[in-house]
Amino acid sequence: MAIRVLLVDDQPLLRTGFRMILEAEQDIAVVGEAGDGLQALDQVRALQPDVVLMDIRMPRMDGVEATRQITGPGRDGPAKVLVLTTFDLDEYVVEALKAGASGFLLKDAPATELVQAIRVVAAGEAMLAPSITRRLLDKYSAHLPSGEEQVPDTLNTLTDREVEVLKLVARGLSNAEIAADLFVSETTVKTHVGHVLTKLGLRDRVQAAVYAYESGLVRPGAQ
Repeated sequence: MAIRVLLVDDQPLLRTGFRMILEAEQDIAVVGEAGDGLQALDQVRALQPDVVLMDIRMPRMDGVEATRQITGPGRDGPAKVLVLTTFDLDEYVVEALKAGASGFLLKDAPATELVQAIRVVAAGEAMLAPSITRRLLDKYSAHLPSGEEQVPDTLNTLTDREVEVLKLVARGLSNAEIAADLFVSETTVKTHVGHVLTKLGLRDRVQAAVYAYESGLVRPGAQ
């Protein structure tokens, strides 16, 4: 079945451009559009999309609050949110990820990246681009723990290997890259990632990365 996508952006021309790109793909169907967060909530309830391509800065209700309501407790459907941001990394992206977004994409990303991001998010994975993630977290390093604080008790539920995997996820590495780094199979990495998400009560890799930085386990700029 085709991936059902809802386009949410207050600029009609951008929505038209995204629609043209996505509708050229046989496995993607654009089921609707919205010009602000409030319209997005109505459309999500009515259309039950698989993925919501969400702008951040919009009138009436911004993308952060809309994301929180779409992905939060009592949500009406299984929609995943892929956040759109500007080249200079919108100041609200961190909040959008914490609100439950499954990833973020630059508005000037190539069409192939947009299509791939939709497929990745629809499959239940997180769109966590390493270079963008590092820039984003470095940009907000002043608002994140220094690494000297006591780590949360929840981290004690992880094994040493799971902590190691969490650190690599926070650096933006894929399962294949983590497997190569730790000299284990990709299946083993998937198992470890699953355990980390379950033990920490996190939805996906994006939330895991944010958690790692907020907890002080990983510091911005650290390797």
